Amino acid sequence: MPGPLNGRTALVTGATGGLGTAIARRLAADGAAIALAHFDDDRTAGELSASLPPCFSLSADLRDAEAVRSLCRRAQEALGPVDILVSNAGAYPRQSWPETTPTHWEDTLATNLTSHYLLAHELTAGMTAAGWGRVITIGSVLATAGRHELAGYISAKAGLEGLTRALARELGPDGVTANCVAPGSIRVPAEDAVVDDPEAMTARQLARQCVQRRGRPEDIAAAVAFLATEDAGFITGQTLRVDGGWILG
Repeated sequence: MPGPLNGRTALVTGATGGLGTAIARRLAADGAAIALAHFDDDRTAGELSASLPPCFSLSADLRDAEAVRSLCRRAQEALGPVDILVSNAGAYPRQSWPETTPTHWEDTLATNLTSHYLLAHELTAGMTAAGWGRVITIGSVLATAGRHELAGYISAKAGLEGLTRALARELGPDGVTANCVAPGSIRVPAEDAVVDDPEAMTARQLARQCVQRRGRPEDIAAAVAFLATEDAGFITGQTLRVDGGWILG
């Protein structure tokens, strides 16, 4: 059956993480060809790409401009022009404010903000030339909330929302939309490595939310998939918070 993204090509970064994998699977199910961008996780990427034809897997350090340029070139050589950029890759480094050194700060912004700029700058020229494109960044509800030990991360995510709005203004006349999806607390396997008591953490989180369940990667994938379609063609410059109502708490 034809899907809403038949004939489109999407580049999904951070594709071997919980959110990235769910996004790639959903866009592929909707008909898009998928370029999977990841960092040093060839085994997982290989398993995923084998299940999502047509699909192409690439490894790159997205903080490096030349690496991003090469990644985009290889993706387009393999699958054709990229119509949809899902700029998802990032990191969640915790550091107390007194111990936030300039090096830590710069690394956090490079990973969570500059990398998104590099990808968008490289791919949007092709989108504007074609007169159609989607830039979808993955932010965080923490962009509008203060939390301990996350000054760099929160600053980067707030900057990412600003970058997305700027792109919407710059690219809209050429048929390209730019939107940000801001996840709340999403249950992913990586959580187990950083949370001492998952049940207690879940209880605290549900107390903040309107919807009384943990978010799932598929919730984020559904929002991204909608923003990638023709039906979302009049939506741009927006931040869609997919958080079960957390931000209302």
